[in-house]
Parts: sequence; structure tokens; C-alpha cells
Amino acid sequence: MNRWRNESESDSDTKPVTFQDIPLPDVINTESDPLLPTMSNQAILSESSPLLSHPEDTLSIAKMDLYVPTRRLGENIFPEDPDFTQTVHEAELAIENGIHPDRVVQGSSGSYFVKNPEGVILGIFKPKNEEPYGKMNPKFLKLVQRCLCPWCFGRGCLVPNQGYLSEAGAFLVDEKLQLNIVPKTRIVFLASPSFNYSRGERAKSRAKRDICEHFPRMGKSFKRLGLPLKIGSFQQFVRGYKDADYWLRKFETESILSEASAKAFQLKFERLVVLDYIIRNTDRGNDNWLVLYETAEQSSPKIPSKSERDVDLLQHTPGSPETEKAGGDWIAVEPRIEIAAIDNGLAFPFKHPDEWRAYPYYWAWLPQAKVPFSQETIDLVLPYLSDMSFVENMAESLEEIFTTDRGFDRVMFSRQMAVMRGQILNLTQALKDRKSPVQLVQMPPVTIERKRHGDDPNRTNSDTGSYFQQRIQDRMPFFKWC
Repeated sequence: MNRWRNESESDSDTKPVTFQDIPLPDVINTESDPLLPTMSNQAILSESSPLLSHPEDTLSIAKMDLYVPTRRLGENIFPEDPDFTQTVHEAELAIENGIHPDRVVQGSSGSYFVKNPEGVILGIFKPKNEEPYGKMNPKFLKLVQRCLCPWCFGRGCLVPNQGYLSEAGAFLVDEKLQLNIVPKTRIVFLASPSFNYSRGERAKSRAKRDICEHFPRMGKSFKRLGLPLKIGSFQQFVRGYKDADYWLRKFETESILSEASAKAFQLKFERLVVLDYIIRNTDRGNDNWLVLYETAEQSSPKIPSKSERDVDLLQHTPGSPETEKAGGDWIAVEPRIEIAAIDNGLAFPFKHPDEWRAYPYYWAWLPQAKVPFSQETIDLVLPYLSDMSFVENMAESLEEIFTTDRGFDRVMFSRQMAVMRGQILNLTQALKDRKSPVQLVQMPPVTIERKRHGDDPNRTNSDTGSYFQQRIQDRMPFFKWC
């Protein structure tokens, strides 16, 4: 019988538990994902190398650079998603025609509204090196923090400058679990004068252009003209949505939600909880998830023709419920409620927060978080999360995304997946026990590491395969409310 092994981080005497019923390969085969553009050109080494080193990194940058993607640089083609390919192509065409992305005023990173040739917003592009802790972040407050307070710069539980990978990874988890709350997000390459480039990069671009104009033969030797491409996440734009904070206040003060609408909102909210908890989102406030609330439209019923009225009289007797329902002057339509989980760039930590800040989920203070998980949510996600083969397959798919970064560190990634497995274990137990989101976040943080039998000196050579080792974190952050 399979069971997890509980132990403190300081406890190393208890033997780990082997999942004998689950076929686990000794080596994870990572196939190239045709949906993901990758890099093979040294020209973007400055873009793809780690921008900030972390004190707990165990591998040097040279070792981290072993996994070089094979796809041609800047090829924004997604064979299995032609619609998204067309969207990115329209964005590239708009930039060529001088319709450049606009920088988003809100937020702590350099993110941009990307448009089509008609000027309609297509999506949000977040370059890697303009992330909150990136070296080209254009936001002044982050520059001040980096210069004056370097000791509190960054989040100690996150791998630096992986925000664009986290955005794409969150969409993958959403897609795997069929939550349908994360707008489509993939990794692309874009270049535009509106992005934040250094003076040297802009000067080099101008020099290449001048050389091509005056010395065309020499200019043919350049592999690329213009500003260098930036790698980042591209998330499709959702229309009609507003900050959750706006609608939450409106729902509370005006009581506009009917019983059916409140239930629909609760179901969508539970999906947000599932997503955030699995990826351990460290930046989920009520201002970075969106709500769409389309009020009920009232429309006059269609006036039937004489022949239609005659048929209706033959089919329905006077006073029947159908006649009374259709005979009214107006037909009420329930409002449409949707949730969009955006800003997933500060997720997938390699350890649970255990230093100064806890990075809590701010939705845990909402009244919806006190309601136990619904049967609909349990039926949707529990069959997936209870299947360890599914969980490992999802981890392999995430690895395919994370290896697009040339600073990929397999050791750190395995620690990220250990946190995710622990979150899934807690969530699975909470769903089985019909707990509420509040009770879920109060469960002790767990990590589940995947190990090889050869790594354990206490095991005999006859043991083969992989096993999982569970650890319960006993060190808590100093501040639990922020």
C-alpha cells in the first residue's frame, strides 16, 4: 500500500517510502516541445544567462548552460497552435509597420501591450530582462531598491529571473487540469524600440543600419539588423475584465449577486485557489486577478407568426408552465461571471518561504475562502491529482518549458517540483476531506523529493527505480501576514 513518509527536515533516520505500484522511469525523457520557441544562437547569451546569482545555487553557470535548446532564434511558430502563431505574427507585423507596444504603467516590471496592425491590443509581453528583479527593469522604484537595498532585493524562495517561465508554466498547469482561468501564455521573441534597451544596444543597432545604407555589401554579413530580440512571455489579452478588488467591493456593498451567480463565482474562485496553491504563487493579491461580470440582459421575446401561434396552441394547453413562462414580456438572463488568473510570474519556488516574508494568498481573507470545496471542483481536479503518473507527466512538461532558458539548473528545477508535489499532496487531502481554502493554507508546508535508489547509501544494490521522500518544513517566516 502506497503512503507518504512524514518526517521533519532534521529527521534523516526514517526510511523513505517507495511507490511500488507506480511505474517510474530511472531517467526522465525530455522531448522537445513543438509549441515552444527555443534558442541556439550565442547572440542572446546576455538575455538568457542568469541575471542574478543565488547563494543556494549548487551548480556553476558553466554547468547550468548544458541544456541548449535546438530551435532557431526568433522563430515564433507553434505548429500545434496556428491561432496563436497568427496572433504573434500580427504583433510582429504591427511592429514592422511602426505600431509599437505600449508599456504598462501598473506593476513592478516592464510589461507591454502588444497590438495588431489596426492598433487593437493582442496581448501582454513581459521580457525576461525587464522582470521585477531583471537588470533592464524600467521601473524607477525597483532601480532604487536594487541600488539602496540590495540585501532585500529579490525573493529568497524563487529562482531569479524565471518569471516568463513561470507565466508559461502556470498556463500549462491550468491547461492540464482544465481549469480554464489562465489566458493562453507562451514564450516568444520580440524586438521593439519601445522596449527598454541599453544605450550600447541602441548604438549598435544604429551603427548596423548606417553600415547597411552606406556599405550594402558589408551589411550582408550581419545576421540580424535592428534591436536584439527579447525573450519573454506573451499572454493573450482578455477584454471586459476588471481587477477583482473592484468587483469584490461591488458584490459586498451592492449585493448584486443572485444565488446562481454567487455559486458560479464560487466555482471559479475555487479554480483560482487550486491553481495558486499548486504553483505556490507568491504574488497573488486582489489586484492581480481579474473578474468579468456581464450584467443580465433583458430582451423582448420574439413575436411569433400566425402559423407559429397556431402550432403553439396545438402543442400547449392554456395555463401550462411553458405557456406562462413564454408569455411574459421579458426574459431574464443570468449574468456571466468569469475569472482570469494573470500575473503568475512569481511562482514555482524552490523552497517554501522561510525567511522574512510568508507571501500569503490574499484571497484567503475573502468570505469565499471559508466555504468548503464544492463537489464540482472535487470531481474536476481530484482524479488528476490523485494519479501520480499524471503529476509526473505534468512535471516533465514543465521541464520542457523551463529548459528553454539557457540558465536552466536541473538541481533547482527538481527542488521546484518537490515543492509542487508537496502542494499537490496537501490539496489532494484537503479535497478528500472537504476542507475550505482557509483550512488548506493552514496545512503544514510539505516538499516531496524524487530520488534514485543509488543516491541512498542505506539501500542495497538490488533496489531499482525511483522513490519519493516527504519532508515537513518546520521553519516558518518571521512575518506571516505579508
